[in-house]
Amino acid sequence: VQVVESGGGLVQPGGSLRLSCVASGSLFKINAMGWYRQVPGKERELVAQITIEGVTRYADSVQGRFTISRTGDKITTYLQMNNLEPEDTAVYYCNGKGSAWWSAPFGTWGQGTQVTVSS
Repeated sequence: VQVVESGGGLVQPGGSLRLSCVASGSLFKINAMGWYRQVPGKERELVAQITIEGVTRYADSVQGRFTISRTGDKITTYLQMNNLEPEDTAVYYCNGKGSAWWSAPFGTWGQGTQVTVSS
């Protein structure tokens, strides 16, 4: 599975962004798509996932502010980010994974998309 992320940018605190992730390859292997983020010096963390059944789950830090969704063909996954905070600044990645929250991602990591929240 290969992915390409886009949609990042610079936004002021309280602003919004929508990230997109286009997946290709062995999509039949995917039980869920996850959005991850990473800041320098820290491990990559899962912030949201959506299963093939459409069940969503979020990290506590983004619950109520971020919304994950996907197209019907399951090729494109979105992350709508509202009420952004400076702590959301990170490089955001997507990847295929198992349906369990703790399942490891298994696809090839893309380049990610930088999100910077700053006034």
